[in-house]
Amino acid sequence: MRLPMRCLPIALGFVLAACAGAPAKPTASAAARPGGKVDETAVNALYGELDVASRRYAAALELADDGEAARARTEMKAALDELQAIAVRCAGVPGCDGARFYSTYDRLLRAGLEAPVDAEGEAPAVSGDEVAPRADAESPLVAALPAMERTITLLKGRELADILMLNDPVKAGIEQWLTQYRPNLVTAYVNYQIMRYRMWPEYHKAGLPEALLFGILAKESGGRVHAVSRAGASGPLQFMYATGLRFGLSKQGGFDQRFDPGLSARANAAYINEQLAIFNGNLELVVAAYNGGEGRMQRIAGRGGQKSFWDPEIYAALPDETRDYVPMVLAAAWLFLHPERYNLQFPKIDGRPGSIVLKEPATLAELTVCLGNDGISTDGWFRALRNLNPALDPAERQPVGARIELPVQLEAVYQKSCIDGRWGKLAAELHAATVTTVAVKPAPSAATRVAAAKRGTGGGRTLNYVVRKGDNLAAIARRSGCARTEEIARMNGLRGPRYAIRAGQTLKLPSCSR
Repeated sequence: MRLPMRCLPIALGFVLAACAGAPAKPTASAAARPGGKVDETAVNALYGELDVASRRYAAALELADDGEAARARTEMKAALDELQAIAVRCAGVPGCDGARFYSTYDRLLRAGLEAPVDAEGEAPAVSGDEVAPRADAESPLVAALPAMERTITLLKGRELADILMLNDPVKAGIEQWLTQYRPNLVTAYVNYQIMRYRMWPEYHKAGLPEALLFGILAKESGGRVHAVSRAGASGPLQFMYATGLRFGLSKQGGFDQRFDPGLSARANAAYINEQLAIFNGNLELVVAAYNGGEGRMQRIAGRGGQKSFWDPEIYAALPDETRDYVPMVLAAAWLFLHPERYNLQFPKIDGRPGSIVLKEPATLAELTVCLGNDGISTDGWFRALRNLNPALDPAERQPVGARIELPVQLEAVYQKSCIDGRWGKLAAELHAATVTTVAVKPAPSAATRVAAAKRGTGGGRTLNYVVRKGDNLAAIARRSGCARTEEIARMNGLRGPRYAIRAGQTLKLPSCSR
């Protein structure tokens, strides 16, 4: 039995909200507030009192589980009174991180989500000196998640709210998601909700928080199952081929399992748990390893997770991409849990799984046309059909009797619009249209490319190419049309396997002219 936080003084909500507005800074290296130095002794003492209050509340929950409801309620109120007093004092101590108190408040709220039940099966009444928590205290999104134990917000027994540090880089990431990347965030949310029944169970079984899954998905692919990066990372969670193989993602019948949302979520969960063990639960280092490679992170930070990702020595040694990646993932995860705190509304998506058995041959493209955009944004259903049927070529007609997975609300729409209505015929007509093709000059043979490379290295005709930001050697080779990665590397003295290049560097490329 768990007690709700009915005894939370309403003043606590306002106090903590005010504290949360203060910049969140690490304890040991916090910069002084304007006009004063950090009082580390006082700050650490307050944090110690915060831990005591948290443990007292946890002990009260155990009393509730043992059936001692009255005593538990008294202890909970006392613990929260202590938290309120400490939060007030925090606001006046230079360097005290108000966000830490807000995170504790958030965690305690979630710890008492289940209403108590007395002997007659009814929830106890709220006494006159108790007030219900504010309406926005609990995230509606979290409340709507399935009651699959509490892995929705827990990471190895700790609340994600306690682990995420809302420091300046993460706050800047939140601002980016809420401004220029807001469309990307909302699109990622829609895509995820439609695939959620495939992906979330894998995280649940692994004991990982769903918000982390969404944060990685939003940053990696935006929920596009068939996304492929310039470096060859593929799928909704962007696995490199070798890493995918290591975690069970292979090719089956010609289908690359990195594109399967459920299997990629399982592999991602296995990777995250492996790295959590290596870095002793240090989430930021684990997320950095996912982006920059576990080998690099172990060399920079060492095993055991004793060093912080935000430590200047660690942070400065990371590439720009990883320094940007980590706070953006954490920011997306935080927004997934707390959209209402940032004036963010995610669309309501019915992600219940459904399927149809084709009564007439059809491609995914044809189905997209005849299904229209009923019940979803103006983007239509093409992405949903692609994501839920990743092994199907969208232009390849599937036979009668083929099963197509789609959101459940489209089952009736299929019969109405694609079979009985006129839109199915229109879709077939559009798909049957042909486009005149233009003959393309065949690519040079391997022998010709080698000869061109030899001319380049021997003083023959070559082209100069200035590397742009985001380029890699493989992409440059593809664009050149007449050279392989290894040939360009040999011409420019680049060493594998990384073939490191930098923006502004001039490379010699073999001329394709004969």
